[in-house]
Amino acid sequence: MYAERASLLDGAVVWHNEPGPGPAVPVLPDGCMDLLWTEGRLLVAGPDTHAQPPDGARAAWAGVRFPPGAAPAFFGVPAHELRDLRVDLSDVWPARRVRSLADRITDSPDRVAALEAVALRHAADAPPPDPLLRAVVEGLDAGGTVASTAAAVGLGARQLHRRSLDAFGYGPKTLARVLRLQRALALLRDGVPYAGAALAAGCSDQAHLAREMRDLTGLTLGRYAELTSGSWPANSDTPAPSGSRTTA
Repeated sequence: MYAERASLLDGAVVWHNEPGPGPAVPVLPDGCMDLLWTEGRLLVAGPDTHAQPPDGARAAWAGVRFPPGAAPAFFGVPAHELRDLRVDLSDVWPARRVRSLADRITDSPDRVAALEAVALRHAADAPPPDPLLRAVVEGLDAGGTVASTAAAVGLGARQLHRRSLDAFGYGPKTLARVLRLQRALALLRDGVPYAGAALAAGCSDQAHLAREMRDLTGLTLGRYAELTSGSWPANSDTPAPSGSRTTA
């Protein structure tokens, strides 16, 4: 069972996932990075460019999900160095400190709250996220082009690309695609038909959304619906898009 809530850490989400029945769902790209706890270990989830298999799906997990661009300052590592990776936190922070933190969380009766407390304490001492990066995310998430977003924040295209690699793990065009896909998926979960969700999210049509889903996740929209609620096709005005059924 998965559940999440807004964190006391600005813009972040605290979540936990307990083993349960049903198929394991791949983790889709969302532009974010996470601080993770599972089975006595602390890990860092870097930004994804493709769906990640649900490793350890039958274990309990807790996480703090940072908004796009916020985690590199927290971890002290450029995002592109962790792209598509899950690494031990001890690869990033001193091992002795990580062991102490992991033991504290493992021994806590509320591991989610304990993990959030660790994040809050470290964030208080870490450099704050660059507000310019938040403006980049907001511009792209609102459907702005890379060129218009760069102009709005006062950066050239090359500067924006370089800053985006450090902050998000990939260039602004990829970030825009990931954010658009997440907007579409949110609409689908709310019962919006495929075609309507595609247009509202910024895709040219339903086929465009289907291609983006396959390119970024290896899944079709219909297959992802089956793995989650199974309700989307019934809410669609048109049949579910066809295509590869590869589960990344």
